Amino acid sequence: MSTLPPTVFETHLRGLQLLHRGKVRDIYEVDDDHLLIVTTDRLSAFDVILPDPIPGKGQVLQQISEFWFAQTAYLVGNHISARTLAAVIKDPAELASLQGRAAIVKKLRALPIEAVVRGYLIGSGWKDYQSTGAVCGIALPRRMRLASQLPEPLFTPATKAAAGEHDENISYEAVEQLLGSDVANAVRTTAIAIYRHAAAHARARGIIIADTKFEFGLDAAGSLTLIDEVLTPDSSRFWPADTWREGASPPSFDKQYVRDYLETLDWNKTAPGPNLPPEIIQRTAEKYREALTRLTGPVTASTP
Repeated sequence: MSTLPPTVFETHLRGLQLLHRGKVRDIYEVDDDHLLIVTTDRLSAFDVILPDPIPGKGQVLQQISEFWFAQTAYLVGNHISARTLAAVIKDPAELASLQGRAAIVKKLRALPIEAVVRGYLIGSGWKDYQSTGAVCGIALPRRMRLASQLPEPLFTPATKAAAGEHDENISYEAVEQLLGSDVANAVRTTAIAIYRHAAAHARARGIIIADTKFEFGLDAAGSLTLIDEVLTPDSSRFWPADTWREGASPPSFDKQYVRDYLETLDWNKTAPGPNLPPEIIQRTAEKYREALTRLTGPVTASTP
């Protein structure tokens, strides 16, 4: 087995006010206009934070998000600030612990929805289709199979749930009521455009992005801005393109690997979560690292 890096389960930074400790990220206030977001190695499954961190996971998520922020800046602005960590964190030990897993971002008004985009029929979308012939009320062709590619990417928004609670799908009409028609349309259009760009990039590198979720905020001028994480193994389903087949649930580069293991346990999917065996932790860390390497690397010559 390879040597795994040290883990960061949660942070306790001196001199900054902790605003929120989420499923994965710790958020601190820097000043009136900026936040410090730390991506920890925590792993949540079925909306429960598991007791065992995944070594290196935080750095992988941060690097993937920063990669996609740069890739999609031509489509929409993002929350990344020009301020550096060293300008905010003066303690050398604290600064060292945050390298590669933290960023100073602009403080924005977060929109109260998850902008989910689906490109393939899997997960709750497959269950919905089996019972209704539609996904979140959007009718689909008959006789589609598990893991089939959808005719077009679907925008299927959801509410944002707190730690330990579950997101709930909502209609586009509900999004319009929450955000207004102009902002709702901008979120839908932008989310689908980002997905299309990312799906093409990833496919050329041997990865299918089956679905993903984005978060957006508004700046003081009301401009739509991409925030939080982007197209990571925590917010997306990543499948190896060379093993994808309709009718079967493909292996993945995301935390579905952990979910599949947890499904074998006698656990009711409520806190506290079970401990993970060392081999599951090791393999999960490897899957996250492989996703980063593939996504940010060159085109794969053998990509189907």
